[in-house]
Amino acid sequence: MINMDVSEKLVIRTASQEWQTSPAKGVWRKPLEREAAETGLVTSIVKYEAGSRFSEHSHPLGEEIFVLEGVFSDEDGDYPAGTYIRNPPGSKHSPFSEQGCTLFVKLNQFDKADKTSVRINTKTQPWLAGMGNLEVMPLHSFEAENVALVKWPKGERFQPHSHFGGEEILVLSGEFQDEYGQYPQYTWIRSPHQSQHFPFVEEETVIYVKTGHLLSRL
Repeated sequence: MINMDVSEKLVIRTASQEWQTSPAKGVWRKPLEREAAETGLVTSIVKYEAGSRFSEHSHPLGEEIFVLEGVFSDEDGDYPAGTYIRNPPGSKHSPFSEQGCTLFVKLNQFDKADKTSVRINTKTQPWLAGMGNLEVMPLHSFEAENVALVKWPKGERFQPHSHFGGEEILVLSGEFQDEYGQYPQYTWIRSPHQSQHFPFVEEETVIYVKTGHLLSRL
């Protein structure tokens, strides 16, 4: 197991991690949390070299993907950088990438009743007004789980707050900060249930945020 204790705060600056091999030739990964070697709950950064592909596989408890770079593909379509994907429990596909791509991937972490298939190109989706000067792009919501992108304008400071059910952040651009540190692009942060912080930025920053989902893992 890797980083499965959700009662502890976890920060991984994924840009400095080494790539590890996967069962598919030309597909590399950086594990962030993992229940078992090739099964169960997994969160990782995954890289497909140009022309690489993965054999058909199923998602017993779902798959969530955010395309960070390049173009990801499967038999249902092509998904450029900025695409948010949810493949529901029981789904299957044969993914590949003709030009290469880098992904943020979460496997086997859905509620069994969450059957929604999602395909959102966040590059064309409108931003909504959030609290303060923040802009928000909702991506998915089911029961206690909420997923969104949040855009922070230069110099924005948010009020101190706690995370009921935990919070997970992937910094997509810019640099996110709080009283505990600085988090450059592609830093992954997992904060426990009822943890608190005082976040701010000095430059425009966009983050992927998931909240409320860690309570079920305690």
